[in-house]
Amino acid sequence: MAAVRSLNRTRTELGEFLRSRREQVTPEEVGLPVGKRRRTPGLRREEVAALAGVGLTWYTWLEQGRDIRASADFLDRLARTLKLDATERRHLFLLAHQRLPAEPGKTWCIVPPLILRLMNDLPTRPAYVLNLRWDVLAWNHAGDRLFGFSKHPPEQRNLLWLLFTDAATRGLFDPWEVQARQMLASFKRDAARAPEDPAINALIKMLVHVDKDFKTWWAGQDIHGPCHGVRHFHFAPLGSLDFEHTSLLVDEDRHLRLVYYVIKNGATKNDAANHGMGNEEAFNRWLLDAQTPAS
Repeated sequence: MAAVRSLNRTRTELGEFLRSRREQVTPEEVGLPVGKRRRTPGLRREEVAALAGVGLTWYTWLEQGRDIRASADFLDRLARTLKLDATERRHLFLLAHQRLPAEPGKTWCIVPPLILRLMNDLPTRPAYVLNLRWDVLAWNHAGDRLFGFSKHPPEQRNLLWLLFTDAATRGLFDPWEVQARQMLASFKRDAARAPEDPAINALIKMLVHVDKDFKTWWAGQDIHGPCHGVRHFHFAPLGSLDFEHTSLLVDEDRHLRLVYYVIKNGATKNDAANHGMGNEEAFNRWLLDAQTPAS
């Protein structure tokens, strides 16, 4: 009953929204003649109905808030007819269906400047930005020291590619197989959002060709949900270190995600290697030494 009452309320809002957007679209924008006897701004109801492929009476009822159901295909046609942007299209679906539309994923390669600033404000916290293909689009100093992204040419700066093809990256993750399988299962979840993306499909095809483990595991059905947990790393000169990590969505429309690491500084396993310092102190000193020019 609650859902029915909610739809009753949003039908009125839906009609008002459609009228407001219809009045903002000019005939020229949809290829119609302007004419000299237009009494209302924008498009007429009959013009919207014709362009969206429905009858005038049915569309009129929709604007009047009658109890009728609109399919997702029709709502997509209507959104194109009314020149709705992405935000307006989602609002249309929420009013008509009480749920967001299906959004096909796309690979995006531009990071907002504010996110770059945010990463640089975290000098001792490794961080990087991934797109839906898991290309590493940006990173901070700590992230580069830990993962070595800048050592690779741009076309190879992909977290999945490095995980399966780069010896240094494979050596960093310890144990590698457990974490690689978990990360691949997470990537499967992202790839499912963009089944037609040529860049993602090309990456999968290349990895199937060059790595037998990837080929075997990709054929499996493991799906990993959480984008947070603990990563186990081993690298000289600090030895074994555990990092908690989480993933923050920084641009929902473009599927950009900030991955952020914080070292676990409890009981250290590396007191001898770290000269009695805790893991976090030793890691921060290592980062500082990398930034200090040699005398």
